[in-house]
Amino acid sequence: MTDPAPVPAALPLSEVAARADVLRAALAEVVVGQGEAVSELLVALLSGGHALLEGVPGLAKTLLARTLAAALGLPFRRVQFTPDLMPSDVVGTNIFNLATSTFHLQRGPVFTNVLLGDEINRTPPKTQAALLEAMEERQVTIDGVSYLLTEPFFVIATQNPLDHEGTWPLPEAQLDRFMVKVRMDYPAAAHEKEVYRRSLGVAARPDDVRPVLAPGELAAIRAALRGVHVEERVLDYLLALVTATRKDPRLAAGASPRAGTALLAAARTWAALDGRAFVLPDDIKRMARPVLRHRLVPTPDAELEGATGEVVLSAILNRVEVPR
Repeated sequence: MTDPAPVPAALPLSEVAARADVLRAALAEVVVGQGEAVSELLVALLSGGHALLEGVPGLAKTLLARTLAAALGLPFRRVQFTPDLMPSDVVGTNIFNLATSTFHLQRGPVFTNVLLGDEINRTPPKTQAALLEAMEERQVTIDGVSYLLTEPFFVIATQNPLDHEGTWPLPEAQLDRFMVKVRMDYPAAAHEKEVYRRSLGVAARPDDVRPVLAPGELAAIRAALRGVHVEERVLDYLLALVTATRKDPRLAAGASPRAGTALLAAARTWAALDGRAFVLPDDIKRMARPVLRHRLVPTPDAELEGATGEVVLSAILNRVEVPR
């Protein structure tokens, strides 16, 4: 048995927002616009969760993931999910060495710090499930032997919301492993013009970005977030929202306690990024969509009427009173 990892010294909570701004600036060297998506991605990273990026092709989803890894100074691996991808292509396998008559472990791309699963819904469920243990337990099991992954371990998966031919929608158990589902949309006109302007010259690439966080600083930021205070009224509001999702007749499945815990963690991070040491009910409301939109399952009748989980969630957010 290995010794437990030492608890990192916490960064002063007052410095968290400034360090996040440094990360944003590094990302802006390569990725233009997408400020809301960047903020939600940082919430997942700093909270210790994972992120699902959804958007049409060409919105810089892969570029954003690569640039973030470069800014963090962390090893990065990318897996292109395809229909013929096998679980061993993700986690690895034992290979027999004829010369020594022994097996040795060929580690898969999951043994990294930042893993990009590109078009994750284009691979069969068996391969999608290969990530379940890694994302939740931070380990993988190969031929009955468990191997711990190196911290930090951050999964960014992408999917295209339009082209569903030849895809396997992620099951609820897999979706629940993602703290946030980030929607990436077309950039604003000014930002898109800047993309074109940069393309006329030598545009910056992820390889041009230098690490902006010192080794261990990410762990120190995560430790600092434990100091964000949560009042009882905020917990009451969180409980009211979660309970409302379970009672809405348009939803076949509401938010679980794990979803509520993820929402609370995201709200604490959002508060710290806003320069506060305490959570407001508005922080819960702000993070409810990215944290819950992929966890709420509408009933078949509601789907026929055009209601999605996010549509129902919007109605619930408008209905449940925000404490002041």
